[in-house]
Amino acid sequence: MPRTGCVRRRPDVLGPAARTTVRPGDGLWHTAGMEAGLRVHQGGSGEPVLLLLHGLGATGDVWQGWWPLLAQRWPGRWLAPDLPGHGGSPPLPGYTFQSLAAAVAGITGAGAPTVVLGHSLGGVVGLALADGGSGVPVQAVIGLGIKVAWTEQELDRARAVAHRPPAWFDSRDEAAARYLRISGLTGLLPADSPAVDAGLREQHGRWRLAMDPGAFAVGAPDMAQLLARTQAPVTLARGEHDAMNTDEQLTRLGVPTVTLPGLGHNAHVQSPHMSITLLDPHRYTSGQPA
Repeated sequence: MPRTGCVRRRPDVLGPAARTTVRPGDGLWHTAGMEAGLRVHQGGSGEPVLLLLHGLGATGDVWQGWWPLLAQRWPGRWLAPDLPGHGGSPPLPGYTFQSLAAAVAGITGAGAPTVVLGHSLGGVVGLALADGGSGVPVQAVIGLGIKVAWTEQELDRARAVAHRPPAWFDSRDEAAARYLRISGLTGLLPADSPAVDAGLREQHGRWRLAMDPGAFAVGAPDMAQLLARTQAPVTLARGEHDAMNTDEQLTRLGVPTVTLPGLGHNAHVQSPHMSITLLDPHRYTSGQPA
């Protein structure tokens, strides 16, 4: 039987302290660079590996509020890539959950036990990564904010967006507003945030989103099939006010669920301190509590 948990803490928003740049040598370090063809933020060392996967339209920078917290709460290495076709990672010829998972598999390192926490699209990619065919020894998958029920109208709109050329804007402000809207981050990140810059491209004085519109064609996940194939324990989580899903929809899938009170679809950005508690059952290394 599924169990429903609820983390009872007061929500906070991503404040200036959470956006502090983390530097090598201060104990809370991270680096960003290309790894196995993807742009990746990473930090920490050892095992288990934590893989943080962003949602459609965003970049790995949305986890920036977690970086100082991970130094205190995660015992091993952590990785936050830009998924293919997002941010600084190159596009794919076609987008499926399996092709996205295959691209991500190359950054984790051979044989390292891995916990995946993915938001929305990233949560589905995490499930695909844990099907036993990726070569990544996934120990657990936490899917946050996955949209599990789709209408044909919603899918038609996504397919239409996927076939449009990238829109160009005359100013960064216009492009930033579009990025925040597409990624669902309006009101959660300031327009001048470096995390917004990661999702934009400038050419000859004009601006566009870095995202490949083709990624919108990834389609709806077959959750029953994905869960049946997943060879790791799965937890599905959502913000209490997430309009993309409901408690009932997640509970019907027959896996443990967690509702984060007071939070919305981008719970991991809205309150890093609350949403990072989703990792607490998995902060173990060599069988001992971290």
